[in-house]
Amino acid sequence: MLLQVRVNLMESAVNAIERAAARRRPERAAHLTTGVEGERAAFFWLMRRGYVVVARGWHSSRAPGDLDLIAWHGDTLCFVEVKTRTTRAVAPAQMAVDRRKRRVLRRLARHYLRQLPNREVETRFDILSIYLEREKLPDFEHFPGAFGWVEAER
Repeated sequence: MLLQVRVNLMESAVNAIERAAARRRPERAAHLTTGVEGERAAFFWLMRRGYVVVARGWHSSRAPGDLDLIAWHGDTLCFVEVKTRTTRAVAPAQMAVDRRKRRVLRRLARHYLRQLPNREVETRFDILSIYLEREKLPDFEHFPGAFGWVEAER
């Protein structure tokens, strides 16, 4: 209960700071703003469910791309790809994580794991789809273990 209150207060503070900062910076493309809002919502959504988020937007100097969120869920290190949409009218958000994107995420995860003192940890790749539709509460669809370290043969 106390954790929920703390997370709610932190989320309110971060949202207020983001709104103030948005007034001072140049306009961002709408899709970029949607992505940032989705990743921020995902961060707090995971925290409310007991995840310990250790990195946001992690980049490697040796590989292109980024890992949206890296979080511990118990003893499992989760690499969470966040996909945000403003409508459900097209394809489901998680469908955007195609073979190429999965390959990029695996490569980045390997780079991240090389930095850990104990590389023998249980890992998984999650997809968190978020729908930020007008005049509705955000809707989250979580796919734990959405894909593995090896691409399945067809």
